[in-house]
Amino acid sequence: MHKYILKRIAFLIPTILGVVFIIYAIMNITPGNLGLAVLGAGATEQEIANYNHQVGYDLPFLQKYVNFLVNAVTKLDFGISYYTKQSVFAEVWPRFQLTIKLSLGGVFLAALIGVPLGIMAAVKQYSLLDTIPSVLSFFIAAIPSFVLGTVLLFVFALKLNLLPSYGINSWQSYIMPMVAIAIPPAAQNMRFTKSSMLEAIRQDYVRTARAKGAPERTVIWKHALRNALLPVVTQIGMSLGMLICGSVVVEKLFSLPGIGSLIIDRITYKDEPIIIAGTILISVCFTIIMLAVDLLYAFIDPRIRAKYSKAKE
Repeated sequence: MHKYILKRIAFLIPTILGVVFIIYAIMNITPGNLGLAVLGAGATEQEIANYNHQVGYDLPFLQKYVNFLVNAVTKLDFGISYYTKQSVFAEVWPRFQLTIKLSLGGVFLAALIGVPLGIMAAVKQYSLLDTIPSVLSFFIAAIPSFVLGTVLLFVFALKLNLLPSYGINSWQSYIMPMVAIAIPPAAQNMRFTKSSMLEAIRQDYVRTARAKGAPERTVIWKHALRNALLPVVTQIGMSLGMLICGSVVVEKLFSLPGIGSLIIDRITYKDEPIIIAGTILISVCFTIIMLAVDLLYAFIDPRIRAKYSKAKE
């Protein structure tokens, strides 16, 4: 098992190198001028050229790429922001923490809502407890997060004045953003859980457990649910990765200083160090989430754990 974990961790290295190379290549071919974006239209060509030379923006593509890798690996230095002249890590890390908190809260809320509803819909198939959640999930899954966020802002911030409408001032500031990003994944979790539970309930081992007189609660929660969790765990893991990558819309809507909004803002100024450092953090986090999902597979399903044990022998 440990060899598999080390192999997946080692896979991070080519992933990060590829991400950095692609981002540098994209930034190199996109139109724009850093000095002009920072200094404004009133700056002279000489001032723009001096600024680009001062921050190293005018260096060749491969030289900038190699310099970044050397400094990041040897000194853990991601450079200085072209725009603010501040440490890249000092700017990126606090915003990344906020995005992680927001995404983890949203995924937890989505699982807390979607998984129990999916189990109930599967167990009570063809009843109102199945029909109503199933119909609602189809509608909710199609609603974008920014639409839900706008409705929440209108109702709870503007009309009722119960929750703050922007910024992070207290734990209450997380409520509406978390709900806005959690509702669509909750609908997907509900559908995945329902279909997976229905497939598990129809298996021979479930009928055997019932024939032996096992209580229905034991059949559902101990036998069927554990085997139905694998696709649900995959869905939850993918949702967390997608929320970390794509929560920028909600961050912009609620004026949250997250990593996604930072990257979008700095694309305008071609602030390569910030863009690359933020993208690397997101890529590493996404890969770690996928590793955690694979490890959960082995914890949930003894057959997968036994396969790793045999490979070790």
